[in-house]
Amino acid sequence: MAKTKTAFFCQNCGTQYAKWVGQCSACKEWNTIVEEVVQKEDKRSWKASSVSDKKANKPLRVSEITHESELRLDTKDQEFNRVLGGGLVPGSLTLLGGEPGIGKSTLLLQIALKLPFKILYVSGEESQRQIKMRADRIQPNSENCYILTETKTQNIFQQIASLEPDLVVIDSIQTLHTDYIESAAGSISQIRECTAELIKFAKESHTPVILVGHITKDGTIAGPKILEHMVDTVLQFEGDRNYVYRILRSLKNRFGSTAELGIYEMQGSGLREVNNPSEVLISKNDEDLSGTAIAATVEGMRPLLIEIQALVSTAVYGTPQRSATGFNAKRLNMLLAVLEKRAGFKLAAKDVFLNITGGISVDDPAIDLAVLAAILSSNADIPIEKGICFAAEVGLAGEIRPVQRVDQRILEAEKLGFSTIFVSKSNKIGLKNTSIQIHKVSKIEDIVSSLFG
Repeated sequence: MAKTKTAFFCQNCGTQYAKWVGQCSACKEWNTIVEEVVQKEDKRSWKASSVSDKKANKPLRVSEITHESELRLDTKDQEFNRVLGGGLVPGSLTLLGGEPGIGKSTLLLQIALKLPFKILYVSGEESQRQIKMRADRIQPNSENCYILTETKTQNIFQQIASLEPDLVVIDSIQTLHTDYIESAAGSISQIRECTAELIKFAKESHTPVILVGHITKDGTIAGPKILEHMVDTVLQFEGDRNYVYRILRSLKNRFGSTAELGIYEMQGSGLREVNNPSEVLISKNDEDLSGTAIAATVEGMRPLLIEIQALVSTAVYGTPQRSATGFNAKRLNMLLAVLEKRAGFKLAAKDVFLNITGGISVDDPAIDLAVLAAILSSNADIPIEKGICFAAEVGLAGEIRPVQRVDQRILEAEKLGFSTIFVSKSNKIGLKNTSIQIHKVSKIEDIVSSLFG
């Protein structure tokens, strides 16, 4: 019998060492090196022994490679398709991460139940009866979704060879283990080896695979960082469990843009697609409230109108507080400094709280003008008239800077019934015959005089 070999791995980044060290030389983290048993033996293919291997691939010219069969698979979910860039690419590996209880399993099971072709849903965390209870709430009559409760990759590949599914869902990658590695499920070596086997299966069979990944307390996907490099697409499912809305973002996508955004509403019967998120992110208040402004932003190819709330009050404890939810706190401090230096508003001794409603986070600089308008409205306790929105960036000199794709922002505001939009004077607008009134401004003083006299 061959001698058992061990190696030392960093639990944070996955770097391998021949002996134990206190600090990882790659990620500079302390006390993250652990010893794992490694079984060195010849590895078979992912396929069952009864299935013959394909011939070795040969190099081809780019002009000789055809892509007629590489059409994307429609997941019957517009939000999921949008984030992926049009659908699932055959032979691709997609990693979906998110906090516990956020709805990762519900989202993938809902997609699996809707698809018209054969799906294999592999669960290492729940029993078949537990999944059946969830499926009855979503869509009970599905003839194409097969449920398998298994954690050993060799047994999973045997079922794949006999079933030949068009899509494989693994829930989750941290629960799988392979016979080729003698370590516990969820360890760095097991996650890396199981993912490598799934990649080999996906590329050879042109079958898309979706993996569910756990996250750590820091919000990153558990396991080695190389896991995110191995897969083709990394998706993040975000949201607060106390709210009904969930946001699907793309952190990495080899086949599309990473700027797209998908929004869902959690209901008792599953996740509902939100096709018009602007109506969801803007509260329906009949009363005029100070400290509220509407910003026109763009996420990927989709224009959104979001509501920004600000509260300015006298600092009680001496040191003023600066708090931002869904917005960069450092950028908030910069905008407050611009207000005080360029516009003469004394906010150094006041608390400033900022919130973007709906539980989403926005890093588009085009919402700067709306942030300033909300702060000024709360400071003066004067509400902004209904029907006004903003789309412009604010510079350090107090100038109003232009933003990209302003025409789409204006059309979205007009569609939702807004009567006025403030944009930069430097923006070139190609729209004609629009019912919305476009105000072009160049400095902060123009905004102050237009809104508050």
